[in-house]
Amino acid sequence: MNADPPIPLPADLTGRSALLDGLRPVLGRRPSVVVITGEAGMGKSRLVRELLTRTRSSGTPTLAARCQESDAPFPYAPLPDAPLPYAPLIEALSRCRPRPEDLPPVTGALRGLLPELADLLPPAPPPADDPRAGQHRVLRALCALTASLGKVVLAVEDLQWADGSTVAFLRAIVSDPPPDLSLVLTARGSALPHTGMEGGGGLPFPLRPPAHVVVAERHLAPLSVAETGAMAAGLLGERAVPEEFAERLHRWTGGLPYVVEEVLREWSDTTACPAGTAGQPEPPLPASVRRVVVQRLRHLPSDARRVVAAAAVLGAPAPVQLLGAVAGLTEQETRRALAAALKEGVVRAGAGTYAFPYELARRAAYEAVAEPERPVLHLRAARALGRCTSPLPLVRVAEHYRCAGLRIQAVRCLEAAADRAARGGDAGTATDRYLDALRGGPSAVVRDRVALKLARVALNARTGPQVPAALREVLDQCSLGPGPSGEIRLLLGLLLRNQSGSGLEALEEIARAVPDLLAVSTGQAARALAIIAIPSLKGWPVGEHRRLLAEAERLLPQVDEEDLRSAVLANRATALALMGDPSAWDAVADLPEAITVEAAARVHANLAGAATALGHPERARAFQDRAWQAVRTNQAPYLEAFVETTDMLAAFTSGRWAGLLERAEHAEEQYQDVPDFHAEALLVCGLLRLHTKGQTDVARRLLDRAVGTTALDTGIVLTSAAAAVVRVHLAADRPAQAVQAVEGVLHHVRRTGAWVWASALAPPAVQALIRDGRDGEAHRLVAELADGIARRDAPAARAALLTCRALLTATTGPQTGAGGSDGLYATAADAWAALERPYEAAYVREAWGLRLLAAGAAGGRTVLHEAIAAYQDIDAVWDVLRCQRGLREHGQVTVRRPGALGYGDHLSPRERAVARLASLGLSNREIARELVLSHRTVEHHVARALRKLGLSSRTEIGSQLGP
Repeated sequence: MNADPPIPLPADLTGRSALLDGLRPVLGRRPSVVVITGEAGMGKSRLVRELLTRTRSSGTPTLAARCQESDAPFPYAPLPDAPLPYAPLIEALSRCRPRPEDLPPVTGALRGLLPELADLLPPAPPPADDPRAGQHRVLRALCALTASLGKVVLAVEDLQWADGSTVAFLRAIVSDPPPDLSLVLTARGSALPHTGMEGGGGLPFPLRPPAHVVVAERHLAPLSVAETGAMAAGLLGERAVPEEFAERLHRWTGGLPYVVEEVLREWSDTTACPAGTAGQPEPPLPASVRRVVVQRLRHLPSDARRVVAAAAVLGAPAPVQLLGAVAGLTEQETRRALAAALKEGVVRAGAGTYAFPYELARRAAYEAVAEPERPVLHLRAARALGRCTSPLPLVRVAEHYRCAGLRIQAVRCLEAAADRAARGGDAGTATDRYLDALRGGPSAVVRDRVALKLARVALNARTGPQVPAALREVLDQCSLGPGPSGEIRLLLGLLLRNQSGSGLEALEEIARAVPDLLAVSTGQAARALAIIAIPSLKGWPVGEHRRLLAEAERLLPQVDEEDLRSAVLANRATALALMGDPSAWDAVADLPEAITVEAAARVHANLAGAATALGHPERARAFQDRAWQAVRTNQAPYLEAFVETTDMLAAFTSGRWAGLLERAEHAEEQYQDVPDFHAEALLVCGLLRLHTKGQTDVARRLLDRAVGTTALDTGIVLTSAAAAVVRVHLAADRPAQAVQAVEGVLHHVRRTGAWVWASALAPPAVQALIRDGRDGEAHRLVAELADGIARRDAPAARAALLTCRALLTATTGPQTGAGGSDGLYATAADAWAALERPYEAAYVREAWGLRLLAAGAAGGRTVLHEAIAAYQDIDAVWDVLRCQRGLREHGQVTVRRPGALGYGDHLSPRERAVARLASLGLSNREIARELVLSHRTVEHHVARALRKLGLSSRTEIGSQLGP
């Protein structure tokens, strides 16, 4: 037998598929009873509706009835839906058409209740002398009429509101069900019903069917976070919603399907339902949810309403003692009140505490509290939390004081909470709490004190623009003395430099701090000078940084404070290393052993980055290991990001590319709030997209973003990005554009004099100038590089200089001997290999091999194949293709590797790349230059793409290619 095909569920039945599939067979095994319980809003009615729909589709008639909440019971009211009595039952009977001869005489007692069935029912019996006998006769008649329906499913919902007559009818049916009847019952309840227990799980009678009756009892639990997200996506018509938004929606709604639907009905714009972070607005409170909560509150006694108000004000699960203290009730009164609230489903119990089932219910209950009463309750809550909880929840207490109108107490608690977080090493939380304290409107004395604490702790947190804005606002008040003012300005400058992307502005801010600091602390002034002595490509000329460093060194003997002396020495070592000063490593040796973990992470990450850029791989590894060791001890988010991006740059530089793209993409997503770290992650992503994937367009977009994001750049991002773009243009035979791409960064290098950072940039720049016929400029550039790195400890720059001199031999004619072009190329390649720079070594061999092939000299093919092998070792696919094209252009045949992957009627990655460029209007020759392919290969790819897409013209490709 073939199984029924799966039936897609509507969005409002998300998470109920397995339940539906399990209940359908139960209804087919008659007689049977299905009991479904769950809290209000859990989707019981929708589940029953879907279940009945599927049952009717198989040919079985159904009858649905719903009990109505009413203060005045109407006999047998739920069978028809008021105000149209018995309408559902009459409709079912008319469709089933029972034969009159099958109806026993007792069913005539229903003529008065069901006049529409008068043509089917027997004559009415004479009136009973005893009213109770008459009621019993009606009950027997209803049971007999139900039995006469044959195969039928009878659903009775909301049994918690069933009147006595209905309960009697259902009790009788369950105890002796007709053989062809399937009964579906629903009731509100917080737990699974218990057979035989009076009122168990919301049922108003004990469920005691005979042994032969099939019974299925199911309790609907709230949706999980994943199910809430799936339901939201279905209701919004989206494929998925962000996980964070699903979590927030679950917190708002408690996973109740009805509430989820109502929230999204009011907030249906998907742009208004973002992933959600702190500070984003809460959803609107649906009027229907408010009505439900208020209606339940009206049913509660006075003390229960007071406890509910206390729970709404507290806003978090609370024990009996705390709720009673806020409500002003004794423990016994509080427990009775909670029992009433639990019975109505207003609150929910769990682990000794009581809370609302979902956040929107709490908001509705809070809004029901009279406004004049709210400050009183908040003040009670603040004081009660102080007595009843340990450790003191300072942030919650602060919020209660704020809502009570006690600003001073609120700010005091927020400051204490921030101090606690700072002592525990949680810089992010401390920063948030200090900001909250400043926003609370503190007095001038408190404001200045908190601002200084904020400036100190924010350096180790990944902050947004709100911290610099808050510090500037305090500085503008002009209430600070020179010491605090100078320190805050110094720390503000560091924040701007490290985290806000404001390079020169940061240096100028720190420089403005120096006079104030000199007035109160030589150590702080020396520290500020040593910080702005650290050079950068977007900063001042290196000579100015040297002058500032000399000023810091002049003050150093007057610095007695060990922590400040350590900070000055650490920044001095970093500055000297980045300048390529030979004394840098002596300065590193002078660093004190007893520096803080935070300072150790910073200085060793800085030194690791400098050593990588300058070409000291062993030193870089040692510094990086010490930085990681410090970060694992400190666990500050900013420092962790610092060390991680430094490590990624070192991995790229040394050719350790396996798995690096995924790591860099993760960092790019995580570090978007710290410009320099984000820029470094973007750089690595762009370089790997270019070299390992050949995605030139994607790579250039990423590299452009990296250049636009970096704040100061200590010699990595601008130069490496420009070098990569130059190589793309040269591979596409666009030398003029290659020269243009390098001019801006060369301007920065010349302006600052930071030639030690030009190791990645200089060789491709020289190549571009030569290819563009600007030999004189190429020679001048090499001379500038040689002069700029003289007396500098910069092995990578020296290897770059060797490479540039080898490249210049293309402008001076053939040379032989050890000083000839072959000797220069070989020396340059060996220099890069000694520095553990496999990509640069391969690049030199590629240029060397192509030079030999162009000159018709022996050995060109061998050298170029050595370059290809080196590129393959690091998975530099794009560079391999470029070398292979060079071989073809010089008449050298390359052998295709066997076993290429077949794509059938689907476009291969290369065909898709070619087709996309063709759709942008590029000619085959332009595509060939862009992707480093031969013209004939591009022709084949375009032809295959058109065939696979079923097109006759390349102008049609854009509409068919997809994203």
